[in-house]
Amino acid sequence: MRILQLCNKPPYPPIDGGSKAMHNITQGLLDAGHEVKVLCISTKKHPLKVASIPDELRERTRIEGVFVDTSLNVVDAFTDLVTADNYNISRFFSPDMDIRLIQLLSQEEFDIIHLESLFVTPYIPTLRRYSNARIVLRSHNLEHVIQERIAQGERNILKKPYRKFLARQLKAYEDKVLQQVDGVAAITAADALHMGEHGCTTPIITIPFGVNPMEYEASRPPGELIFFHLGSMDWMPNEEGIRWLLRAVWPRVIREHPKAKLHLAGNRMPKDMIRARLPGTTVVGRVPDANRYISQRHVMLVPLFSAGGMRVKIIEGMAMGKCIISTAIGAEGIDHTPGKNILIADTAAAFTAEIEKVLADPGIADTIGTDARKLILKRHTNAEIIKDLVAFYASLVKK
Repeated sequence: MRILQLCNKPPYPPIDGGSKAMHNITQGLLDAGHEVKVLCISTKKHPLKVASIPDELRERTRIEGVFVDTSLNVVDAFTDLVTADNYNISRFFSPDMDIRLIQLLSQEEFDIIHLESLFVTPYIPTLRRYSNARIVLRSHNLEHVIQERIAQGERNILKKPYRKFLARQLKAYEDKVLQQVDGVAAITAADALHMGEHGCTTPIITIPFGVNPMEYEASRPPGELIFFHLGSMDWMPNEEGIRWLLRAVWPRVIREHPKAKLHLAGNRMPKDMIRARLPGTTVVGRVPDANRYISQRHVMLVPLFSAGGMRVKIIEGMAMGKCIISTAIGAEGIDHTPGKNILIADTAAAFTAEIEKVLADPGIADTIGTDARKLILKRHTNAEIIKDLVAFYASLVKK
């Protein structure tokens, strides 16, 4: 099958959840014997560095990027507010990318055009005009749900109504787009159900994030327990959750357990968090090797309240046999069993209690981590997930 994978940012190097999800689709399709052409948006924040891509991957995908200035522009944002366009989406549209798509689709034919996220859907009219390929939207998140949750947690009385407006605007856009594509590959069953309940008649399949288990070794580092969080801090739900952890949870833990250790790392870590030097905490920015960072620590904390979709870091942590303590929202999309392969807590008191339970009996972390890895081997192996995706493609092409 010939597939055009259109990405809102470079899928390589796979350094964050979004890029990893895209790259694993690319690699899985290639491993299954399909032809994949990758075209991505390259930005100041996420530039495509072709020279860093392995030769074989570069040659097989013929990956290329088109620069799009997605930086925030107050004038454009206000204009979209007045015209009812959604600025979060419209800033990813570029005439240069549109022209490159026209050139590509005029020269080559594809069976499937795979859209990675809602942010590349502004190009659907061009795709329809210049190609007969079936269009599949890979839904990484229900973006309007994230905005709704952020609005619910917004404390600023002036920002709250604006965030609610953006959420309604984004929902209307998502509903419209779902009817414009031929198929939707939702990342969680909950997202797929939500789409169906809200009137989506487009065929939907659940395609979760998958990993190659051989790339993730289970590890049990020696020494006292280290609790940790690893995630990009320029993503608002991460920053929101970690600030809550430091404000409402960790002081309670350290008061009863003065020697407890919490390590925080992530791209664009706020400087005030690094400078704070709170008791028991070690805070750094981006780490050179995420898997090594995870392997050298014991219990992953995922305090999320406004996220959506599936958390890649949880899947990776589970694959490495780590005990995870998460909010229910953080664990969404993962077919987990609380108390068996993950620990769930949604309040400061409950989160503190789970941390203290593991501190009192470190063997709990080992037991939870062992069952977590078994879950990933059963439900999130990339090769099996790709089989389901290809079968979905085939069903659409036959129509």
